[in-house]
Amino acid sequence: QVQLVESGGGLVQVGGSLRLSCAASGRSFSNYAMGWFRQAPGKEREFVAAISATGGSTYYSDPVKGRFTISRDNTKNSVYLQMNSLKPEDTAVYYCTARAGTASLLRRQSGNYWGQGTQVTVSS
Repeated sequence: QVQLVESGGGLVQVGGSLRLSCAASGRSFSNYAMGWFRQAPGKEREFVAAISATGGSTYYSDPVKGRFTISRDNTKNSVYLQMNSLKPEDTAVYYCTARAGTASLLRRQSGNYWGQGTQVTVSS
């Protein structure tokens, strides 16, 4: 069992930056691939980024590639999402997720565990 708590969301202007954090509790955090998904109003939840258990592999969706960076610190049981050059279309609730297995699998099938989400709003 893994519990996830996101933080760091908020209101930011176009072109600004935010850093989301996700703190995990439970055993064997370093065995889980971690990822971020987001859901905008009226839209389905979509994949944003994923990172392997060791941090050696990362994946990004095309809309965020080159602007967002996912990272993790297994000594702190945490995963992060650095978001730069934010756009209004990045506005969404961002969810942290965990899955035993590969980051590639998490990207395709999402996670088994989810946080409660944190709101990111980009104003123009």
